Amino acid sequence: MTTDELKALHADKEVDARGMACPGPLLEAKRAVAEVTAGQIMAVMSSDEGTKSDMTRWANKMGHTYLGDVEHDGYWTIYVKVKD
Repeated sequence: MTTDELKALHADKEVDARGMACPGPLLEAKRAVAEVTAGQIMAVMSSDEGTKSDMTRWANKMGHTYLGDVEHDGYWTIYVKVKD
């Protein structure tokens, strides 16, 4: 997805993990995914650059769809569609 498409998405669940060091953001995402219904979108905000690759690997391993990420000033928002 393009950056504009990602910015236009409605996230059903937002996880604010900014300021946490690895593996904190991924652990927060793993906890939060239990609150998301299949097919919904979860957005994880993280200031740890490694979270982008961690989330990509985790999403693929779990069968979720990594939609992409948007870089902001000092953090990223990573979008994942929870598996159906």
